[in-house]
Amino acid sequence: MLVLPVNQLTSNPMENTITMTTKEAERYDIIQRLIKKEIDGTQAATAIGLSVRQTKRIKARVIKEKESNNSGIQGVIHKNRGRKSNNKIDAVTLEEAIKTIKDNYLDFSSQLTYEKLQENHNCTLSYATVRRIRIKEGLSKVKSRKANKKHFSQRDRKPSYGEMVQHDGSYHNWLEGRCTDKEMKHEQCLLLSVDDATGTPMAKLAKNESIKEVFKFWKEYIKEKGKPTSIYLDKFSTYKVNHKNAVDNKDFRTQFQRAMEDELGIQVIFANTPQAKGRVERMNATWQDRLVKELRLAKINNIEDTNEFIKKEFIPEFKKKFNVKAKKKGDLHRKLSKTELTNLDHIFSVKNIRKVRNDFVVQYKNRYFQLKEIQKNTTVYKKDEVIVEEHLNGDIYLCKKTVTGDKYLDFIELSSKPVKEIDIKLPAVTRSKTTYIPPANHPWRNQAIFKAQQKFKESKI
Repeated sequence: MLVLPVNQLTSNPMENTITMTTKEAERYDIIQRLIKKEIDGTQAATAIGLSVRQTKRIKARVIKEKESNNSGIQGVIHKNRGRKSNNKIDAVTLEEAIKTIKDNYLDFSSQLTYEKLQENHNCTLSYATVRRIRIKEGLSKVKSRKANKKHFSQRDRKPSYGEMVQHDGSYHNWLEGRCTDKEMKHEQCLLLSVDDATGTPMAKLAKNESIKEVFKFWKEYIKEKGKPTSIYLDKFSTYKVNHKNAVDNKDFRTQFQRAMEDELGIQVIFANTPQAKGRVERMNATWQDRLVKELRLAKINNIEDTNEFIKKEFIPEFKKKFNVKAKKKGDLHRKLSKTELTNLDHIFSVKNIRKVRNDFVVQYKNRYFQLKEIQKNTTVYKKDEVIVEEHLNGDIYLCKKTVTGDKYLDFIELSSKPVKEIDIKLPAVTRSKTTYIPPANHPWRNQAIFKAQQKFKESKI
């Protein structure tokens, strides 16, 4: 998980610097909009991810700080920051509990383990703590509930624009065989997003639903509209690792999850059925009917012209016919911070981990990158893990994780290693088609008979 950089906001250069995380900076921006009455309390609570009651408390604290001739920023910073939790379990007690459970209650249930620890060991840990310990140590598994019979009911739209965006990729013969690219002559992929509250679409025709094509789409979306609160999509391999172990192991994460959740703070929600994200599924069917015919009438036969037609002509007309009014006013799309805007190319890049070889070379996709001896930002050792960033334009960057964040490395790309040529002339070994059989009076046969007789005589003796 990448460490997000922090924003340092200072009301006066002579005063002490107030350090805020990106999440707190966004929270402060939303509270400011709430104070100016651009959005109401329910919308602010949804965008922040807190209850309406807690949002009101934060608003009151910000106003109070402003009245005290402060910037008001202190109002969104939690007062317990830097303090040790009063309910934190002592490390020695926790280690003793883990040892006791492993030694005595290895195959017990969480409830029975909790009871036995109270009865026999005078342990004061709660049931939730005991259960959490067992799950973490691999002694218990989380049981999944039995699935009920499928029943689908209509879900109300989200009340605010930008609160949820449904996304999907639709493979179809959008250009009806007219595509000039032979690889995509009979099938292309339409990447489509639909705002849940208003039905506002944004679409782009691409080669496929690969991570690079999806990143290009969402990079354009976020630069144009901002960051939505959540994205609702299916479990396609680009978005979710569908391995059975990925449920309990958070390391099984896709490039899409890493970019959206870890680096941009956008919640990613996965639909278990196509019906769950029926709004974008239904729009795909509508577009397969309408857009195909519009492209035919416009005599468009390539992807570039298709995307320009969709953006400038098709979507404006589509919005007039099918868009609905959101229940509440206000836009919950969040603006990109300066740090995010600067690092947008790095965020929307394919990142893979590689190890530094003994010759300080990093290999990636049959390409070799030689690290320079002197690095400006950090020190690199043999066998260190480095992150290879492959940008959408093909540029490669190498960086290393440190305590203070990612540090980019200096390197040069080498040509492919030369293949060793074996140039040794050997005589051709051939076998004749006819096998030579020596005659009965051949010396070789006489020698063989003589040796056989000698062995027979020795055995007699």
